[in-house]
Amino acid sequence: MAQVELKGVNKSFGKVDVIRDVDLEINKGEFVVFVGPSGCGKSTLLRLIAGLESLSDGEIIIADRPVMDLPPSKRGIAMVFQSYALYPHMTVFNNMAFSLSLEGISKAEIAARVDAAAKILQMEHLLDRRPAALSGGQRQRVAIGRAIVRNPEVFLFDEPLSNLDAALRHDTRVEIAKLHNQLGATTIYVTHDQVEAMTLADKIVVLKDGVVMQVGAPMDLFNYPANEFVAGFLGSPKMNFFEGTLTKAKGDKGQFEGEGLKTKDVRLVSSDKAKGEAVRLGIRPQHMQLDPKGQLKGTVTLVERLGTETIVELVSEHDTVFRFASPDQPDIKLGDKVSFSFDQDKAHLF
Repeated sequence: MAQVELKGVNKSFGKVDVIRDVDLEINKGEFVVFVGPSGCGKSTLLRLIAGLESLSDGEIIIADRPVMDLPPSKRGIAMVFQSYALYPHMTVFNNMAFSLSLEGISKAEIAARVDAAAKILQMEHLLDRRPAALSGGQRQRVAIGRAIVRNPEVFLFDEPLSNLDAALRHDTRVEIAKLHNQLGATTIYVTHDQVEAMTLADKIVVLKDGVVMQVGAPMDLFNYPANEFVAGFLGSPKMNFFEGTLTKAKGDKGQFEGEGLKTKDVRLVSSDKAKGEAVRLGIRPQHMQLDPKGQLKGTVTLVERLGTETIVELVSEHDTVFRFASPDQPDIKLGDKVSFSFDQDKAHLF
C-alpha cells in the first residue's frame, strides 16, 4: 500500500520548469532515495512533499490524504535538513522537545518521547548539553532525534550528511540505516552521492533536469540501467563509453563494432535501434579483465592504489579515456600499454 503518492507533479519558478510530470508511489516502510546531480530538482521535489514549496500542478497524497492545501505541520512529516538548524541557547532535550511543546503535548509525554528517541540514538548522556558543546555528528543525531519524537508518517532527509567529514559520514550513514530498520518508518532521502543511494535505499529515484530517469532497486538500476545517463551516474568509477555502430539487432540484444572493438550479443537498451545506427558501448571498469590477447588496448595515464581497489586510467588507441578497476594490485605503471577483455554479458548498448 502506497504511503506517499505523487501524481503529475510539476513545479515551475517563473518560466523555468524545475519538476516535470513526476508520478511516483512510495510504499509504507520503504527507504526511497532521490539522487541526481546538482540542480536536478531532487531537493525541490522533497520540499514539495514537505509543503515548503507549493505545487504548480499535480497531486501529493500522504497516508491516503491529499495534502496540497495543508501546511507542513499538518502533513504527518518530519524533516531533517542539511543544516542542523538547532537552537543554540537550548539544551539537547529542549531542542528535541520544542515542537512537541508547541503542540500542547503534556510534559510527561514529551519527556517519555525524548527519552525514547535519545535511547534509540544512544545520546542519553547529551540531553543537558547545548549545541556548541557537540560534535557535527552529535548535532546531526539531535536533528534526527527531533524528527523521531514527532512520530511522523514519513521521514524526510535533505542531504543530511553533506556537512560531515568522510569518516563521520560513513558512521552516520550506518546509523541512519540501523535506525530505519529499527523504526520501520517510511523514509525519503535526498543525496547527490550515489554511494549513499546504493547503500541506503530500498528504491532509488534517479532525476535529471526535473525528470525521473528510472525508479527501482539499487542493483536493478546498476545492472539494468534504462538509459545512458543512469548507467553513467550510478557506479564508481563511472561506466566507460565507446563510440561505434550497431551491426546486428534482434530483440533486446545487439552487436557492436567501433574503436577496434567487436561484440557478440550485448544488452541493447534502446530496442528501436536498427542495424547501421550509431550507438555507444558501455562497459563498467569492474567488468574488465587484464588479458594480453584482449581487443581493448590503452596506454596508462594514471594509477590510483586505494588498498582495497586499484583504479587505472588509460587512453585507447582511438583517444578515448577509459578506466579499469580491480580488487587486486596489478603490476601496472604510467606509460604501460595494456590490453583487456571484458564481460560481454554485463555490457550495454545505448
